[in-house]
Amino acid sequence: MFGFRVSEFGGPEVMIWEELEPLVPGEGQVLVDVYASGVNFAETRMRAGTYSGQPLPFVMGMEGAGVVVATGPGVSIFEPGDRVFGRARGTHAEQVLFDAAHLMPLPDSLSFEEGAAIPVGWLTAWHALHTVAAIAPKQRVLVEAVGGSVGSAALQIAHQHGCWTTATASRDDKLEPAREFGADLLINYERESISERIAGATDGQGVDVSLMTIGSATSQELLDSMGMEGKVVMFGSTGGRDITFNLNIGVLNIQLLSMSISTSPRFETETMTSFRQHALPLFADGTFKAVVDRVLPLAEVVRSHAMIDDRKHYGKIILAVER
Repeated sequence: MFGFRVSEFGGPEVMIWEELEPLVPGEGQVLVDVYASGVNFAETRMRAGTYSGQPLPFVMGMEGAGVVVATGPGVSIFEPGDRVFGRARGTHAEQVLFDAAHLMPLPDSLSFEEGAAIPVGWLTAWHALHTVAAIAPKQRVLVEAVGGSVGSAALQIAHQHGCWTTATASRDDKLEPAREFGADLLINYERESISERIAGATDGQGVDVSLMTIGSATSQELLDSMGMEGKVVMFGSTGGRDITFNLNIGVLNIQLLSMSISTSPRFETETMTSFRQHALPLFADGTFKAVVDRVLPLAEVVRSHAMIDDRKHYGKIILAVER
């Protein structure tokens, strides 16, 4: 069994295709033949050594889709031959071990590539909007970095829930697809004031929920866009980790809510449960669309990281395993 392993931090060249130790499913685990694997911004930081707590060595990849090979003790909901997808470390390989709690059946209407585009981005967006923010119909929702996998998922979730949505991006060509997925207001934050555009569109009322993923580069504009008792859900830092704010936000009773699906005690009990119950059927019937920007062979993982750094894609870049 082969995969892309990183034994030292650095540039894309440190991702080496090499033979890995055979995988055997333990208690609560499922062994899967990988057919497709998603690529995430976080992986470029893991590879470079700037992702907090990442040990060496490790196999690249955080999500994937494929076919069940074997199951470990205590697993009764999956069996060999099942088409599945989910979150797991080490998916840029021929095989990977999933915790059964993080694995889901892949709807027949979805390809492996589409399945691999869902786990990280969609579960992060679902956790942020449903579990943390508890969005309600007719609320106004601001989605930062709508071209990314989380942003493009959050836009569809908020739109399907009957919310008014604002989408921001640094490029006009990343905003246009957002219009097709239901964005009511598009803002290029590199040349427009987010807060001024939102104030004009909402008669000065501001937004009820904002997803903060860029960080310091846009944080003040985002805070200035909030309405009374608004909720800011913070989960990213692509534009700088350290932010400052004036305590005057208390006048509007704004809530600042941080989150991580990797550590939240509510993720498995609430987010996974509600996602399986409510989101999976919407993928199956076509209401939700797993947005795939590009499918590359797994061998082109270096190219995929260059594309992530270029920030020109909309949705997910997928690596396909040739079989």
